[in-house]
Amino acid sequence: MTDSKYFTTTKKGEIFELKAELNSDKKEKKKEAVKKVIASMTVGKDVSALFPDVVNCMQTDNLELKKLVYLYLMNYAKSQPDMAIMAVNTFVKDCEDPNPLIRALAVRTMGCIRVDKITEYLCEPLRKCLKDEDPYVRKTAAVCVAKLHDINAQLVEDQGFLDTLKDLISDSNPMVVANAVAALSEIAESHPSSNLLDLNPQSINKLLTALNECTEWGQIFILDCLANYMPKDDREAQSICERVTPRLSHANSAVVLSAVKVLMKFMEMLSKDLDYYGTLLKKLAPPLVTLLSAEPELQYVALRNINLIVQKRPEILKHEMKVFFVKYNDPIYVKLEKLDIMIRLASQANIAQVLAELKEYATEVDVDFVRKAVRAIGRCAIKVEQSAERCVSTLLDLIQTKVNYVVQEAIVVIKDIFRKYPNKYESVIATLCENLDSLDEPEARAAMIWIVGEYAERIDNADELLESFLEGFHDESTQVQLQLLTAIVKLFLKKPTETQELVQQVLSLATQDSDNPDLRDRGYIYWRLLSTDPVAAKEVVLAEKPLISEETDLIEPTLLDELICYIGTLASVYHKPPSAFVEGSRGIVHKSLPPRTGSSESAESPDAAPSGAPPSEQPAVIPTQGDLLGDLLNLDLGPPVSGPPVATTSVQMGAVDLLGGGLDSLLRSDVGGSPAMGGTGFTAPSAVMPANLGPPPSGGLGDLFDLAGGVGTLSGSHVAPKTVWLPAMKAKGLEISGTFSRQVGAISMDLLLTNKALQVMSDFAIQFNRNSFGLAPAAPLQIHAPLAPNQTVEISLPLNTVGSVMKMDPLNNLQVAVKNNIDVFYFSTLYPLHILFVEDGKMERQMFLATWKDIPNENEAQFQIRDCPLSADAVSSKLQGSNIFTVAKRNVEGQDMLYQSLKLTNGIWVLAELRIQPGSPSFTLSLKCRAPEVSHYVYQAYETILKN
Repeated sequence: MTDSKYFTTTKKGEIFELKAELNSDKKEKKKEAVKKVIASMTVGKDVSALFPDVVNCMQTDNLELKKLVYLYLMNYAKSQPDMAIMAVNTFVKDCEDPNPLIRALAVRTMGCIRVDKITEYLCEPLRKCLKDEDPYVRKTAAVCVAKLHDINAQLVEDQGFLDTLKDLISDSNPMVVANAVAALSEIAESHPSSNLLDLNPQSINKLLTALNECTEWGQIFILDCLANYMPKDDREAQSICERVTPRLSHANSAVVLSAVKVLMKFMEMLSKDLDYYGTLLKKLAPPLVTLLSAEPELQYVALRNINLIVQKRPEILKHEMKVFFVKYNDPIYVKLEKLDIMIRLASQANIAQVLAELKEYATEVDVDFVRKAVRAIGRCAIKVEQSAERCVSTLLDLIQTKVNYVVQEAIVVIKDIFRKYPNKYESVIATLCENLDSLDEPEARAAMIWIVGEYAERIDNADELLESFLEGFHDESTQVQLQLLTAIVKLFLKKPTETQELVQQVLSLATQDSDNPDLRDRGYIYWRLLSTDPVAAKEVVLAEKPLISEETDLIEPTLLDELICYIGTLASVYHKPPSAFVEGSRGIVHKSLPPRTGSSESAESPDAAPSGAPPSEQPAVIPTQGDLLGDLLNLDLGPPVSGPPVATTSVQMGAVDLLGGGLDSLLRSDVGGSPAMGGTGFTAPSAVMPANLGPPPSGGLGDLFDLAGGVGTLSGSHVAPKTVWLPAMKAKGLEISGTFSRQVGAISMDLLLTNKALQVMSDFAIQFNRNSFGLAPAAPLQIHAPLAPNQTVEISLPLNTVGSVMKMDPLNNLQVAVKNNIDVFYFSTLYPLHILFVEDGKMERQMFLATWKDIPNENEAQFQIRDCPLSADAVSSKLQGSNIFTVAKRNVEGQDMLYQSLKLTNGIWVLAELRIQPGSPSFTLSLKCRAPEVSHYVYQAYETILKN
């Protein structure tokens, strides 16, 4: 008769009946009653009221009854700690029982009663059991120490149990050794700093001896412990490997994986030239193959581990490709894992076999599997170059099947093949374009758009194809929208005349009509790049792309080494280190493989400079675009900088998001005059729409790209007349005109602000982007009263040259952001270089001569100044007003020669020779300078000054 009858009673007043039965004199009745109590406890009834009665039943010789009572005790000791103390005496007595099974049962139960009050009473019985003559009791006591350590670690250490546990590693019984190792490993895991498992060659020898006679779980504990040992040299590593290898033929798959872990770890220390290394590689393959004949769940765990092993040492399984071929009845999770390993093992030798197999899979019925198979064909093409052509023709065959999801996956992988082998397989683009209408998945649509954008010059109707995608722009996923934006910009840069409207349409959709910040930001970046510098835009957008690597999904090497140390555990199935999924405060030690023998990697990097040699110093006058690209988001919004310009690492974007770095602080800076935000002022770029970059009402890219507001080379008098820098239609009614001047050594920006809107404007602020000469406002933009509609105000904004420096193109380009209570507005203008000519720019004659000779001839530039009917003296005095000083004057063969010098604010000297033929309105200007890129702008300054 079974015990199921105990679970069927649901009478009322049952507790009283049980109480009476528990106190019965008849042993059989007592046993029945305890069984009923345990049954009630199991189904969730509260039978804690019977605690004293059940504890009384402990005084018995019947092993079965004792087990039941102990079971009850473990369950209720926590909720009834005071009552549980009553049982202590019995434990102490049972620990001295002549029957080893009862002694072991008592010590096991003691470990499971997690009550602090009781633990100290249990130390004495536990100490006796650890030294018990019976190995069964000793092995149980060893585990009890680990349980007790979890409850009260200090007590275990004070009582010296850890030392006793270490002694048990030398026990004569293999099961005791295994449990002692398991207990010490458990304790060591929760206390990583304590060096409990202090393994040495002697103790390792004992563990290896015990390994052969343990139960399978004992073997796993010992193997896991061995895996944490670091052999002192390759000979010891080889010796351990030889003694662990027989475990590979064990029936239990956990033992096999633990043995594989030890071997994989110690192989790191073996030289690849050793015969034994080759033998070991051959021995590792069969057990791994055998694991694949188990049930599907075990196969999956084995495959996840094999995936790691193949990434670390593909040579182990390179001849075993066939076992990873998919069987028709494999569950999908096994199929996908096998597919992954097939690609990892694919090589030139077996690629034909693999491709034939993959083509077969691509006609299966399981959609997920077919997708992965098609993707696998692409991965093979990227991995094995010789097979690329076959892979592409296989993919084209699959596209011809017109099965929707097959076509879509094929297009995604062909995009990667184009990236890996440019200018090789582009002939298939026509076939791909035929399937455009059938694409409905974001990834496939994005891939197709990328192909059209990348090869726009080869596709006659590229603009029509992209326009067809643009119709439902807002319904597309972000991935497709981003790809479409980039593709149309690429198309515009390749065919500017035909696609102006298209690019304007997509930029407008991306910036104005989208609420996705990624899309908006990319739209603005492209817009500003195209506006300010189409050449730079071309370099950025159409830059040569790096070839994609063979395996993009390989696990990063340091993580792979750590996961190899966790073979056979959950970490190896998740492919994540334990710290990523184990919660709690238990210290997780990061494991790593031992260093390879014979690896003589120098500690110093090869390209480190010799310690004696100083770095070559080159006084760069203007930092080049390469080392100081416009970090537009990192502009400081504090008061003007007074120190030297600091070279900062910068973002590679030519955008104009000047106030993006801390708009909040600017908006609040009128209170107390200091920025409201502490720190660096680097916050997320504000999502303020720069009004002047909105699509111009007149349409056409002419307006869109006229960001400089019509400012070209300056004309007019010495201080050029004001020109419109920011038209009202681009700045919500704010019109800004301006010019630059230099008087008595002070540079200023003379502004005329006109309010053409219907609302009052206030809270004005201004900021410059980094520029070639570090121009920056020397004071805030002071407009004392709000600017009423149709009102104009004139301001002279003092400037200094201690701002951040970045080489601009053109050199005298200045990008400005102006903020008011309505919005932030952006414009760029060109300043005349003569505002930077300093007052102490006159060079001594001897110095002039020496410097002229010193500057190399290739740095000399010649220019013609025409239509300038002035005499040499008039020229000299006119130029001196702008700080261009005449050092000497000579007359050579009837020509007046003026030798002149000037100095820029950043210390660059420019030397000039001006030839004037009396009566002729044309002059010849020769300029010499150490920074020759400045010469053209100096010539412009000469022309401006002399002609006005």
